[in-house]
Order: sequence, then C-alpha cells, then structure tokens
Amino acid sequence: MTLPTPELHTARLRLRPFTDADAAPLYALHSSAHVLRYWDSPPWTEPARAQRFIAACRTIEEDGTGARLAIDRVSDGVFIGWCGLTNWNPDFRSASLGYVFDAAAWGHGYATETAHAVLRWAFDTLDLNRVQAETDTRNVASARVLEKLGFVREGTLREDCVVNGDVSDSWVFGLLRREWHPTAGR
Repeated sequence: MTLPTPELHTARLRLRPFTDADAAPLYALHSSAHVLRYWDSPPWTEPARAQRFIAACRTIEEDGTGARLAIDRVSDGVFIGWCGLTNWNPDFRSASLGYVFDAAAWGHGYATETAHAVLRWAFDTLDLNRVQAETDTRNVASARVLEKLGFVREGTLREDCVVNGDVSDSWVFGLLRREWHPTAGR
C-alpha cells in the first residue's frame, strides 16, 4: 500500500514531494553542525547522502510507511527545510512527526506553520488518532513548537542518543485526535 506524498500549502509555505533538484540544498541543511546540534545523527560529510535521503523518501512513500515533504518559502521559492510523518501505522492510526529547518528560517514561525499543515493532513486525510514527536531535551524551541500545536509531553527517554560522543535525553510528545484543535499554533 502506497502513501502518496501530498502537496500542501499555507499562507507562506509550499510543502511538496522531494525531487532530485533538492539534493544540494538538502545536503547544505544536513551538513550544518549548528542545525543538527540536537539531531540524532551527525552532520553529513558527503553529498551523496542527500540523494540517498531522497531515494529513502520515495521508498517510504512506496512502502506506505510515511511521507517527507520539502518546504519552500512561497515569497522566493527558497528551500528552507523538510517535515515528515514516518512510522505510519494505519491499523493503530498513528505516526511520528519530525522536521528540520535551515538556521536562517528559525524564529519566523515556519516550523509551527509547517507542522500544523502536516497535522491537518494527518488527522483529516489519514484519519490518525495519535501523532508522536521526540525532541532532544536541550532543544527548547522545538518543544515550544510542539506545545503550541497541542502536543503533551509524555515522558523522557534517558540517554537515548549518542551523537559525536555527546549523550542526550529526549522528550516524547503525543497529540491525540480528540486534543487536536485545527486553529492551534496558527
């Protein structure tokens, strides 16, 4: 069963399937140690990783396990990051939310705007009951985005990541359909 990656629009953003043309900006995003300082894997050091990521996006779509969307700013068409739902389980009606944005896009509300659009699609089109997200406990800005959208912090995964020798904890957040308010975080 496939899960076609949608094209979604907000007032300022276009969320769309990845194309091969996204390899260079995707590599620039994922090779930044600053951007990935709270990510669960080290920055990329070889450009071929971007092509493998794009291929993996197509695979999860074909397998029906998720969808990752490239994010462009409408005003200038610039790629600013990506957002995705993975681990989609239609039987349990659940999935996991994740996102990464270029540092220049931070502080403008793009993460909240993007996640809101993806959550609307998840609850309305995929009929999800639960969406989960995890963030490094040091990433207060990401935790704030999730809380604005109505996510509830459900617990802490202690020392669940080791990246570049640094051990870190993660917070687990959950959002249930009955708690979802389509106007939250907008």
